[in-house]
Amino acid sequence: MRAELQILADVASYRLRRLEMANLGGAAAIAIALHLSVPEIGLRLVFGLLLNLLVYLNNDYVDGDADLAAAGREHDKTAFLMAHRPAALRAQLGLLAALAVLAAWHGAGLWIPLWLGGGVCWAYSVVLKRRPGVDVLAMMAWGVAMPMVGVPPAQLEAALPLLVMLGLFSGVFESVQVLRDREDDRARGVRTTAVVWGPTLTMGLVRGIAGLAAVHAWWCFGIWVALPCAIAAVRPADVDRPVALWNRMRALCGLTFVLACARVWSGG
Repeated sequence: MRAELQILADVASYRLRRLEMANLGGAAAIAIALHLSVPEIGLRLVFGLLLNLLVYLNNDYVDGDADLAAAGREHDKTAFLMAHRPAALRAQLGLLAALAVLAAWHGAGLWIPLWLGGGVCWAYSVVLKRRPGVDVLAMMAWGVAMPMVGVPPAQLEAALPLLVMLGLFSGVFESVQVLRDREDDRARGVRTTAVVWGPTLTMGLVRGIAGLAAVHAWWCFGIWVALPCAIAAVRPADVDRPVALWNRMRALCGLTFVLACARVWSGG
């Protein structure tokens, strides 16, 4: 049990510091906008945290050998996971069991993000991340499915514009992420969108999806909500500084999302 807990702590620490569990913030914001009760929000966020641990641990489990050779990884934590693969598998099965029990006990639509979010992430880790174009589409689907943790089925219609927005934003962030990792991915023989399309076309994809998200935000929530995202789509960017680009995109798209949630919360 000690190895399992250490592996889970390592996964949580690494992903939180890289801001890669932002879907939890999206789920919380949507739940607040829908006026869910504090206990309901708390339970749903616990479910979302366990689901994030499951999908990210599964990703690290599948990619362990490649991660040991990759730059920028915490090799000691990856080496520990690879040295304790049975414990990592037990941790995944334990998380899956806990999520199934919670979903069966509470209901309220929790099976949907479990199977859709978990399923898409598993397929991405095993196959889809090596399919140019499909890798981005998969993360757009994941960006819709995971924040559904914060949405009861009866309020899905009210939350749908926000979920679609998060799916589009996930496409933006995934495109920037593969742009950031393209040299490492090329060296490992991973055919991501950025490796196959190159930086110029991938940057065009970033702008195109961000522009589509801005149009969606304008159509559903108004021009002022869409404005930060529109700025993100058209502002000049240096493809050789993908980390700065990633942070800027997250800040501007995040502002549009917060404004949209405020409109839903206020009944707009």
